[in-house]
Amino acid sequence: MLKIYQQTIARPVKIEGIGLHSGKKSKIKILPAKEDQGIIFKRLDVKKNNLIFADHTNVSDTQLCTTLKNDHEVKVNTVEHLLAALYISEIDNAIIEIDNIEVPIMDGSAYPFINILNKTKKVQLSKKRRYLKITENFSLENKGRKISIKPNDTFEVEYKLNFANKIIGSQKNSVNFQTDDLKNIYTSRTFCLYEDIEKIKKIGLAKGGSLENAVVVDENSVLNKEGLRNNQEFVNHKILDLAGDFLLSGHRVLGKVSCNQGGHELTNIFLRKLINQKSAFSIIELQEKLAKDKISSDKSIKLAVNA
Repeated sequence: MLKIYQQTIARPVKIEGIGLHSGKKSKIKILPAKEDQGIIFKRLDVKKNNLIFADHTNVSDTQLCTTLKNDHEVKVNTVEHLLAALYISEIDNAIIEIDNIEVPIMDGSAYPFINILNKTKKVQLSKKRRYLKITENFSLENKGRKISIKPNDTFEVEYKLNFANKIIGSQKNSVNFQTDDLKNIYTSRTFCLYEDIEKIKKIGLAKGGSLENAVVVDENSVLNKEGLRNNQEFVNHKILDLAGDFLLSGHRVLGKVSCNQGGHELTNIFLRKLINQKSAFSIIELQEKLAKDKISSDKSIKLAVNA
């Protein structure tokens, strides 16, 4: 069921862990926020100009994670799993205090964040939630990768993944974020090839990476003793990343996304071009609960902004 009103959490929650790329211990506190504030990161170790808004225009780097940066060069890294957790947990507004540059990686999935958020009471706010509803097909090709979106009454993602590595191989999955059980999505972990680890570390990344927070595969096997959490964990994690990155549009999107060999970079390029294509979407509010979530033909929908 699509929610009509914006939500926040009732009380602050604390989370701590290791940053995947920085290797630093990181503490975050998620605080309630007022309507229309959106998601805001606040760097506590920076004394001024320390607010970073979760917006696609603030994405400054997409190498192995999504990094946000404000106009004063203050950054926060690896935001995608937490953003996906906020999306799935139906949180629209929150202030996220963080004591260094990187959101903790936890177990490599969004599950630890969702587990905490789902135990926290939600507060319905007075303002209606605004949805970005796709009204015409829009697509992008970049470096052999493809992503497209078409009108749909819910947020649906179809993702294709193709690796030469035979353990990962070719995977495809389609998920509806309003109607499907999302457990296999939010519990799926980030992953890498064993052969790439040294290359990644040489460029100063993955300092905090381990088998505790990532799936690592070599030519013949998964190196994690417990194996995979589900048989499509690789493509499911890519869907999770995409959901987190899509929240940077500033809204919850209503449309069907199809992605082939995507990633953080492709998603951000796509969002920037999509938002600039004003004819491709409308910003809407729901006026009342709609039977079967059908919104496209229901007279109770208000077009708030033809943005």
